[in-house]
Amino acid sequence: MNKNELVSAVAEKAGLTKADAASAVDAVFDVVQGELKSKGDVRLAGFGSFTVSHRAATKGRNPSTGAEVDIPARNVPKFTPGKGLKDAVNG
Repeated sequence: MNKNELVSAVAEKAGLTKADAASAVDAVFDVVQGELKSKGDVRLAGFGSFTVSHRAATKGRNPSTGAEVDIPARNVPKFTPGKGLKDAVNG
């Protein structure tokens, strides 16, 4: 499912116009992104949690040349599914 399909599904399920559904979907994505950017987390009961995880700097290798490469430290977004989502997928 891509974003347009998600917007269409939300519009149909909530009884909204596609424009209103697109605004709602964009708003949700913006809020989640903003919270993660400020190093917070978003927890949705029964669905899951969006958090920020820190990845330390490491050394890697270029597979084609074998040269050593420095991989910088970074923050990465992480999603952990909740029990409700796991049960829905598996049951």
